Amino acid sequence: MDEIQQPTKPVRKSRRVTSDSAAPAADSATSTTSATETPAAKKTTRARAKTAEGSTAAQASSTETNSTGSKSNEPKAAESAGQGSERNFEGEERSERNRNGEGEERQERSDRNRNRNRNRNRNQNNSSDNNSNDSGDSESADSARDTQTRDNDRGNERGERDFNDERGNRNRNRNRNRDRYGRNRDRRANDRDEVEPEISPDDVLVPVAGILDVLDNYAFVRTSGYLPGPNDVYVSLGQVKKYNLRKGDAVVGAIRQPREGEGAGRQKFNAIVRIDSINGLTVEQAGARVEFGKLTPLYPQSRLRLETEPNKLSTRIIDLVSPIGKGQRGLIVSPPKAGKTLVLQAIANSITTNNPEVHLMVVLVDERPEEVTDMQRTVKGEVIASTFDRPAEDHTTVAELAIERAKRLVELGHDVVVLLDSITRLGRAYNLSAPASGRILSGGVDSSALYPPKRFFGAARNIEDGGSLTILATALVETGSKMDEVIFEEFKGTGNMELRLSRALADKRIFPAVDVNASGTRREEMLMSPDETKIVWKLRRALAGLEQQQALELVLSRLKETSSNVEFLMQVQKSMPVPSGNDAE
Repeated sequence: MDEIQQPTKPVRKSRRVTSDSAAPAADSATSTTSATETPAAKKTTRARAKTAEGSTAAQASSTETNSTGSKSNEPKAAESAGQGSERNFEGEERSERNRNGEGEERQERSDRNRNRNRNRNRNQNNSSDNNSNDSGDSESADSARDTQTRDNDRGNERGERDFNDERGNRNRNRNRNRDRYGRNRDRRANDRDEVEPEISPDDVLVPVAGILDVLDNYAFVRTSGYLPGPNDVYVSLGQVKKYNLRKGDAVVGAIRQPREGEGAGRQKFNAIVRIDSINGLTVEQAGARVEFGKLTPLYPQSRLRLETEPNKLSTRIIDLVSPIGKGQRGLIVSPPKAGKTLVLQAIANSITTNNPEVHLMVVLVDERPEEVTDMQRTVKGEVIASTFDRPAEDHTTVAELAIERAKRLVELGHDVVVLLDSITRLGRAYNLSAPASGRILSGGVDSSALYPPKRFFGAARNIEDGGSLTILATALVETGSKMDEVIFEEFKGTGNMELRLSRALADKRIFPAVDVNASGTRREEMLMSPDETKIVWKLRRALAGLEQQQALELVLSRLKETSSNVEFLMQVQKSMPVPSGNDAE
C-alpha cells in the first residue's frame, strides 16, 4: 500500500554527552575560572565540577539504557539533558565567579576602560591632527605647539628662576657667614695688635734701627736699607697708633732675643718690643709733630749756591741761567747721552760743599748698576737706588719710602734736597705696577699711573716757618718713545725751574751741553740781588739773538777767563752797558 510520505524535518544530530565529552568541558571551565578566581574559589569550583561530571555520567548511562525503548525520543532527550547540564554548570560557575571575583574583575574592567579611553583620546587627537593637516589648517596646530612650547619654556624658566633664587640664597648666606667670620678675624687681629709685648727680666734685648715702612695691615722697620730684607723687624698697628708713627720715621728700638726652644716655632720676623727714639726725638716729643700736609708752602727765597771752583763750569753756568733755591721744584730735561748724570753729580757735590746743613738724598730708579756704584763713590750723601734688573714694585717702593723719609725730616725743620734720576722711569714703573684703571692715554700710559709721580714731584716746597724740600728730577726726551713724551708733557708745567740739555751740543763735545736760552727759573729775582738781576737780564737779552751753539760758546769762553761768577758779571756790565729805560725794576 502506497502511503504518501510526508516530508520530515531534518533532525539535528544531538551531541551525545558522555564522560569523555564532559571532562573537557569541565576542564575548560575550570581553566577559565582558575585564571580569575582566588585559591578558595578554585577549590570549590573543582569540587562542583567533579559532582557535575558524576551526574553527567549517570545521565548518559540512563540515556543509553532507555534508547532502545524510545528511539524516536532519543535525540530530543539527549539534547535536553546535555543542554540542561551545561546550563546548570554554567550558571553555577557564573554565580561562583560573580561572588568570588567580582571585585577584581570590576577593578580590571575599570583599568581597561581607562586605558581604552586614554588610547581613544590619543587616537582622536592624532586623527584630529591628521585631519587638520590634511585640511590645510596648519596654523591652529602650529599655534597649539607654540603654546605648548611656550608653556614648557615658562616652566623651565620658572624652574631655573627657582633654582637660581635658591642658589643665590645659599651664596648670600655663605657670604654673610664669611663676612661675619672676616669681621671676627679682623677684630681678633686688632685685639692682638693692641696687646703690648711683655718683657720679662730674663729676656735679652737686641737693639735695632731702621726706616719704618707702614703698609695696609702691618708695618716693618727696614734694617737693611729702603727695600724689604730678611732682617726686617715687625711692628704692629697698635704700636703705630700708640706712638704716632709715620711712614719714613727713623725708629730706634729693641727686639727680644728668642728664648730656648722658641727657635723652631717663632715667627719669620722678630717683633719690636721697645721703641727708644723716633727721628732722634723721644716718644713724647715725636707725638707733637706737625703733619707735612698742614705746612704752608712758599716760593724759594734762600739760594743754594753751586759755584765751588773756577774750573767747575757746569755749576757756574747753572747759577747764571737757572739759579736754584731751597724748596725749588726743578726739571732737568735731557735727551740720552747729553751728560745729565755728570750734571747731577756736580750739583750734588756742590750742595754738600757749600751747604753742609742740607740733607742730600740721591734717588736712582731703574738705573744701571755701574752708575749706582759711581754715584755712591762720588757723592757725599745718601744714595738710594733700585737697579733696572729689579721688578717695578721695587722701584716704586724705593721712591715712596725715600720721599716719605724726606717729609719726616722737613716736619722737624730740616732742609732736604732730593735728586731723582729719573722721573720718566718712575712713571714707567708706576705704569707697570699700578692697577689698571681702564683709561689709557696716548703712548699706552694709564691715567692712574701719573698721579704717584706727580705726588712725589709736588712734595717740593719751601715751608713758611722753617724747613724746605728741594726736588731736582731728570726727564728724558727725544727717546723715540711716545710714553716718554706723554710723561714729560704731564710734568712740563709743574716745576718752577727748568734746565735743558742739548743733544746737538753734546754730539759736538761741547760740555756742559746747556741750552742757555731755553733754561730758566720762575721768580728768579727772589733769589738774586737787584744788581745781579739787572746784569743777568742784560746778558739774556744779548744771548737771545744768538744761536744755541754760539750763545753757549760765548758764555763758556767768558767763564774760563774769570775765576768767579761775580767777576764774570762785572765784565758783562762793563762790556755791555744797560740802555736807559731798560733797567730792571
